[in-house]
Amino acid sequence: MANTPIVELDDVHLKLMSSAGPVHILRGVSLCVNRGETVSVVGPSGSGKSSMMMVIGGLEKATSGLVRVAGESLAGMDEDRLAVFRRDHVGIVFQNFHLIPSMTALENVAIPLEFAHHPDPFEAAAQELEVVGLGQRQCHYPAQLSGGEQQRVALARALVCEPELLLADEPTGNLDGATGAHVVDLMLGLAERRGTALILITHALELAARCTRQIHLVDGQIADG
Repeated sequence: MANTPIVELDDVHLKLMSSAGPVHILRGVSLCVNRGETVSVVGPSGSGKSSMMMVIGGLEKATSGLVRVAGESLAGMDEDRLAVFRRDHVGIVFQNFHLIPSMTALENVAIPLEFAHHPDPFEAAAQELEVVGLGQRQCHYPAQLSGGEQQRVALARALVCEPELLLADEPTGNLDGATGAHVVDLMLGLAERRGTALILITHALELAARCTRQIHLVDGQIADG
């Protein structure tokens, strides 16, 4: 299974409308990521890195081209089907954590399990918080947690349904160097142990180098990799 693709992009274009007219964000991106592979995506701001991740995660529809994830084409899926697809196959970690402030760490991690009708979502969420070193913080709200702790809660939430693919968009962008390195250590270690493919968007070249492959995106196109 290791050499079978989890992500396939073939000649993917993305055009979005702006007040100044259409903006061509992705320009014929083709990419294959195998199951269990770790791939970093680097490039200047505005090069299309986050947009490519949004397309892979089904959060943005490609204007044209093939987008296949976990063996399924995303083109014909409506929003409800895409939500179920993400729940079953894809975990996402964002730079700004995206935790629900009125919910505890435990409740935040349990949300995807509840949507998946897990028989005991809070027990499973508690176990995942233990894995990321926050077993003693599960009753704390996001405002009571440090940035690194919030990102570890977000990582636990992304991984609790055991996705085949983890997408991480600048997960260390709001963290200091040491805390960011710890979060990436955790992310890479968990991905390796679970056989989860990882696509990591980062400006930090030393973090990018820790993945098995680096992709350089420039002006909406892959420069190499």
